[in-house]
Amino acid sequence: MSISELAVRAMIELTVPNEHAGARLDRYLALALPQFSRSRLQALIRAGDVQLEGKGARTRATVRAGDIVRLTVPPLEEIAAEAEEIPLEILFEDEDVLVLNKPSGLVVHPGAGNQAHTLVNALLHHCTSLSGIGGKERPGIIHRLDKDTSGCLVVAKNDSAHHELARQFAEREVKKIYLALVAGTLKRPRGTIDAPIGRHPVQRKKMAVDQRRGRAAKTEYRVLRSGGGFSLVECALHSGRTHQLRVHLHHLGHPIIGDSLYGKKGGASRQMLHAWKLGFNHPRTRERVVFEAPLPADFRALQESIFR
Repeated sequence: MSISELAVRAMIELTVPNEHAGARLDRYLALALPQFSRSRLQALIRAGDVQLEGKGARTRATVRAGDIVRLTVPPLEEIAAEAEEIPLEILFEDEDVLVLNKPSGLVVHPGAGNQAHTLVNALLHHCTSLSGIGGKERPGIIHRLDKDTSGCLVVAKNDSAHHELARQFAEREVKKIYLALVAGTLKRPRGTIDAPIGRHPVQRKKMAVDQRRGRAAKTEYRVLRSGGGFSLVECALHSGRTHQLRVHLHHLGHPIIGDSLYGKKGGASRQMLHAWKLGFNHPRTRERVVFEAPLPADFRALQESIFR
């Protein structure tokens, strides 16, 4: 789809897995389709563009394992964001996808307080086409990285690629490996953090481990280096909860250096978290591809000062 054109209506069909049985419809969709904001999904439900088992549904409807959910995505409205000439570090590009090494400090898409100077603004300048499924604020966006997290991010350049990659993310077929510099020395060289995550009961900008109401979240970790009261940890995500690694590492007692929300600044200007590797099946060829993003200069410098 050309950015200057409207997208055709697109149909997305999902089958509710066992792990999401009992969830509210809007919450399930927000987890299964991270390319959409929850507010947009709620708007689609209210507009009658979402069917649950062949019938219209309310946002508070409860889904059951095996239920079929169908979304009809309306045509893309006029792009709200404007193109900006912002440098991009491109790891791979073809007619379907664009894989980037996102720098820290760059917000992925426009939102409250960030209407310009985002990755979307840069993409609109760089690309002649982007998928329209994410809506006028998020063309091409399938997944996100926090503003201060650097590393691998894949963008869809057409709706077909977007559908297929969104399915792979939803069905946990995407390999996501991160590197984190954390406080302290971990007791075990490797392990698994299997702890559900939900909204913090008091501080609404934060997430927290919540055994009663949280959603399943699993992280595998491996310590690569330790010394000087710090550790370099490799983390593999087996789910995609908001702030998952930041919450899980804090829960383990080893917050990420520079993460002022879940730990302390610790002398770093931002959280030392890097999306190191990203693997998925190419949406057109189905070939398995894996990309690796070089560490940014500030991460390398801090690592060298710690482990010299």
